Amino acid sequence: MASSFSRCNRSLLFAALLACTAACSSPDTPTASLVVTGARVWTGDPAMPWGEAVAVSGDEILAVGTASDIAPLIGDETEVIAAEGGMLVPGFIDTHVHFLAGGSSIASVQLRDAQTPEAFVRRIEAFAETAGAGEWITDGAWDHTNWGGELPQRDWIDAVTPDNPVWISRLDGHMALANSLALQHAGVDADTPDVAGGEIIRDEEGRPTGILKDNAMLLVQEAIPAPTPGQLDAFLDAAMQYVAAHGVTSVHDMSDGIGDGWAGLETYRRAEARGDLITRIYAVTPLGEWQKLVVDIERNGHGSDWLKTGGVKGFMDGSLGSHTAAMLEPFTDTPGESGFLLDSLENLRAMMTGADAAGLQLNIHAIGDKAIRDLLDIFHEVALENGERARRFRMEHAQHIHPDDIARFAVQDVIASMQPYHAIDDGRWAQDVIGEERAQTTYAFRSLVDSGAHVALGSDWYVAPADPLAGIYAAVTRRTLDGRNPDGWVPEQKITVEQALRGYTYEGAYASFEEDRKGMIKAGMLADMALIDRDLTAIPPETIRDARVLKTIVGGRVVYSRQ
Repeated sequence: MASSFSRCNRSLLFAALLACTAACSSPDTPTASLVVTGARVWTGDPAMPWGEAVAVSGDEILAVGTASDIAPLIGDETEVIAAEGGMLVPGFIDTHVHFLAGGSSIASVQLRDAQTPEAFVRRIEAFAETAGAGEWITDGAWDHTNWGGELPQRDWIDAVTPDNPVWISRLDGHMALANSLALQHAGVDADTPDVAGGEIIRDEEGRPTGILKDNAMLLVQEAIPAPTPGQLDAFLDAAMQYVAAHGVTSVHDMSDGIGDGWAGLETYRRAEARGDLITRIYAVTPLGEWQKLVVDIERNGHGSDWLKTGGVKGFMDGSLGSHTAAMLEPFTDTPGESGFLLDSLENLRAMMTGADAAGLQLNIHAIGDKAIRDLLDIFHEVALENGERARRFRMEHAQHIHPDDIARFAVQDVIASMQPYHAIDDGRWAQDVIGEERAQTTYAFRSLVDSGAHVALGSDWYVAPADPLAGIYAAVTRRTLDGRNPDGWVPEQKITVEQALRGYTYEGAYASFEEDRKGMIKAGMLADMALIDRDLTAIPPETIRDARVLKTIVGGRVVYSRQ
């Protein structure tokens, strides 16, 4: 009763304010194109953390304040959204996605939650029945830890995919399974030599089982026909619709998920020219082709508020789940292995030095504690060699940090670009792989924030859901997906709701040099916002996963409304 009475009072008050708008406003008062009122507005602006109404003019925020502050800005043509106590936040910025691959995965075989080898095979069989003869079956995002850790083999699926090459990746993207037909297309057999920075898993007779890891995956990937421009456009549309439904208004696309690393940028430019973008994109291209990006920027500049370039993505190592993360000490469950780097330190240092000298931003994947330490060392050396500038080095993932290296992020001004959902996913099994001691600084959100480091949050979609509310839940509770850690896996590394919100808003904008345009609800900023059905700061943390995005606004235009 009290809640209904309060909502009624708010509605009556706003109606009264609307009635007096014409009398109270002057001819010089600007008119808003969009107003959101009756909200709990978390602005992200330290000078004014909270408000209850926001006015938009065109694609920028006009004013933030109380309902009475904003009422005079409402005109006959103003679109008014009554939030009814919902929480309005700056549009979420997902700082690490594989955007076109994510769009492609929506329409592909779904294997993430297959709990047994039998279910894994059945789903592939059912999908193959819908595919045309000769059509490649890709994506998948399977997780062998669901059924105890046995890696799948081509023999499992050959009989149910006789007419379709199959190349389905583990959910981390660092190993994949090929059926026999796909291996034939790629020319991979028992005589294929091993690949540096990768691995071809073989049976007792030396024949490939179908599992290839990291650099070895290129052997099959290069045999897959490139998607057509029409297919890429469809992937983009699916991706934008998906992230809009989760309140995401900007993404940092890491480019390496589909095509040649440049297919994304070309696709995004086509969409921007048509006026079709509803997601802002920071398009990061491959480190190995940094010279190509320099030429592109000379011709086209760094882009616009909708599409920006200037970053390059490289890799130090693989992933923990694939046992290809480079570790200082051997894995606990396989004492003879400690992962590996995907390239020599000399080559990595040379590429990074050249790209940085050209003014490009380095976005480098590092997961194992050795890879993290080596990358911090390279960042230090590059900065010394090329001199001081606002370069904002980024370490993508930064998952398993040695305690001695945590303070180096703030000292060296290295952004930790991290994905909280991975913590509650990997937390089901990671301690078996690296042991209890190393787990204490795994996904070390709290330690990094407390040290003063910039921590920008994202999803790694398609590897994990591009759902910031799920990410905030993960960062705040650290409750693993299997329900075995109700108080949180390594609970000392939990952060607060507002720290997580900052990681998905301001810090994401900072990570792409755009904090003067987005990441806060503040006059003059881009009007990118998400309306959530409840105040995340006022509910039990374990219920954050039940929250829903009601509306997503990009550039002052509603691009998603929950039905």
